[in-house]
Amino acid sequence: MTPSPAATGSPATSPSPTPSPSPSSPPTGASPTPTPPPNPDPAAVCSGSDRNRDFYAAVAEAVDWDVYCPVLPSGWFVDRGTYRLANGGRLEIAYKGPAGARLELREGAFCSEADGCAPDGTEVGEAAFGDRPGTLFELADGGWAVVVDRGARISWLAVGRGLDREEFVALVARLALVDA
Repeated sequence: MTPSPAATGSPATSPSPTPSPSPSSPPTGASPTPTPPPNPDPAAVCSGSDRNRDFYAAVAEAVDWDVYCPVLPSGWFVDRGTYRLANGGRLEIAYKGPAGARLELREGAFCSEADGCAPDGTEVGEAAFGDRPGTLFELADGGWAVVVDRGARISWLAVGRGLDREEFVALVARLALVDA
């Protein structure tokens, strides 16, 4: 049995309150900011199975850029996904949804082309890629794309097919940053 720490000496007493002409002010200086505990599941909000969440968490832990995962309604599932760490790293994953809908994400150093490797289409405005502002494209094949940092070494691309504009924009806006 290990001895428990015990106070030695006489018990401490509280100082008696002394009347003060004015209320005391809080101490000045920097107060310590509590540090939150590490997140045990950095990809907890990501759609899919534990395996899918582990996939996103592993990528986020291994790369120096922000990794995003979808938060999808029921009826969506992973079709395929890969990541590679060489040359800055990249993530590519595709989902199948209801009525043949598809959502594909490419993140990281997946493209070295100035056009950002976006499919052929017409720029039609702005749209969010999670918490990042992006450019919305209507694709020649009837799909949609959102590109962030097009042509940069690290960029983000979402492509949707079988979705109308509002559905696609809403899905891509809900992409969540994986907290590694």
